[in-house]
This record gives sequence, structure tokens and C-alpha cells, in this order.
Amino acid sequence: MSYEAITQLAAALAIGLGSLGPGLAIGMLAAKAMEALGRNPEASGDILTNMILAIAFAEAIAIYALVVALAIKFVPVTPLG
Repeated sequence: MSYEAITQLAAALAIGLGSLGPGLAIGMLAAKAMEALGRNPEASGDILTNMILAIAFAEAIAIYALVVALAIKFVPVTPLG
């Protein structure tokens, strides 16, 4: 397997696996927020604020994975051997 193919595979795995966790987290956050709204509709402002803040933190992890994938793909590294 060539060096270019390995870096392409590594970048694909970095963004694929790196976005899996935040995607699941955002889905669970939205589900729990809807459940909380169903139980206590009067607290919608507080629930929405906390949900958006938590989604932003989860999305930051996906952005870190994107940066790592782009670094793997575009930053030149001299292959060993």
C-alpha cells in the first residue's frame, strides 16, 4: 500500500470516527431535551439554553476531528523508508 493511500485512509478514519461520537451525543441531547420539555414545558427557556451550549461543546469535538483529518491529508510528511 502506498504512502498516499495510507494518508487518505487515515484522514477518512479520523473524520469518520471523530464525527461519530459528537453525532450520537447531539442526538441524545436533543432526545433528552424533548423529554424534559414534555415533563416541564415551563422550563423551555432554560432547557433550550443548556441544550444549545452542550451541542456547541459536542460540535467542537467534531471540528477538532476535521482539523486532524485535514492535517493528515494536506500537511506534507516525509515517509520513512
